[in-house]
Amino acid sequence: MCWSARADAVAGGVVAAVGVACLVRAHRAGRPSRLPLAALPLVLGLHQLIEALVWLGTDGELPAAFAGAARTAWAAIALPLLPVLVPAAVWCATPGPRRRVLAGFTLLGAAVAFPLAVAVASRPVTTTAHGHTLGYAVGIPHPALLLIGYLLATVGALLASGDPLLRRLGFVTGAGAFACALVWRLAFVSTWCALAALASLLLLHWAGRPPSGAGAAARIARPLR
Repeated sequence: MCWSARADAVAGGVVAAVGVACLVRAHRAGRPSRLPLAALPLVLGLHQLIEALVWLGTDGELPAAFAGAARTAWAAIALPLLPVLVPAAVWCATPGPRRRVLAGFTLLGAAVAFPLAVAVASRPVTTTAHGHTLGYAVGIPHPALLLIGYLLATVGALLASGDPLLRRLGFVTGAGAFACALVWRLAFVSTWCALAALASLLLLHWAGRPPSGAGAAARIARPLR
């Protein structure tokens, strides 16, 4: 989340462009297994562009029907989509025995996503301006429990991937989630824009990078030729 419709639109456009670059880079590197995770910045960018519409609706600059559709679309990405997409994408990108652990995180994400999807589909999504951020309300059952499961599925999958860059992304995401929550409580400018941008840049670097250990193997093999 950013602090205004214009800020969300600009940040969303930049992050979405980085997402397209991630997909191109993963494709050119011949790593189709990385495409789902490389698409994450594009999803985050679109998410911010949708929130620009939510801001306009909150300010009364959109018809009520369009504003309601924007709020629902925002909630559908933030709540049921991401806890499944992130661990499933990490699972796709990770070879070897770690996939069993990551399959567990994906199942956890699906278990969290189901009640969230039911809530978004059956209840109206409302927003209120809170200082320089937007507060969303859906009426989610057992929010504390679902939040723990949400963070375990997303951040936990990144930390368990075994890839140093994805682990770094997991630490950044976990710390960023805490910072966003703290800053929101202080009614100050949301840090979500900066977090989405930083995560996207890390994934851009990761998308075309050799698998963990491949660089060292190449350096060892080169003198043997």
